Amino acid sequence: MLELAVLGLLKEQPRHGYELKKRLGESLGFLWGVSYGSLYPALRRLEREGAIESVDPSPTLTAAPIPTGSITGDRAAARRRTGARRAEGSRRTRKAYRITERGEALLVELLLADDERADDDKGFAIRLAFCRHAPADARLRFLERRRDALRERVEQVRGSSARRARAERPRNQDRYLTSLLEHRARATDRDLEWVEELIAAERGPEELLGQEGATA
Repeated sequence: MLELAVLGLLKEQPRHGYELKKRLGESLGFLWGVSYGSLYPALRRLEREGAIESVDPSPTLTAAPIPTGSITGDRAAARRRTGARRAEGSRRTRKAYRITERGEALLVELLLADDERADDDKGFAIRLAFCRHAPADARLRFLERRRDALRERVEQVRGSSARRARAERPRNQDRYLTSLLEHRARATDRDLEWVEELIAAERGPEELLGQEGATA
């Protein structure tokens, strides 16, 4: 998931590590936290795979000019060395990464990957955040797969609740567990409705008009 998010951000523009971490925190911080300890290894993996490449833009920070006249000798030499180190440090911190053609193909591949995380709520949310980078037909397949998974989840929850109702006498039913199952079913129903709206929007305005007419 982290590689997907990094590629999605680099698809927009080149970024350096600090900016990537900041943007990930702003856009996906509610889903999971990203540390430098996980970000930089992911960047190195992607670079080894040829999915991203490093660039060294001109540093925006430079060393302050060294005054002349009043400072001479060893003190002036020390000041020049300090300025050089600061300039070099600025260049290092400004190292940025950009996505390659291989990375763009990998991004779409990760967005559409059919693995155990495909139907996971967190995995779906992260993929959806960068879904705009996938081709239109791929986005539609992605959303339809989520719709099918939600339909299956609703059936499972409803079925579990019905089996419990048949197996237990009314006075022995756990009203808290029953309420929890009903809450899960309603929440999944709302998610399903939302995804169906996304699918309709992806297919075009004609389907949206059809849905509005059906609910009128």
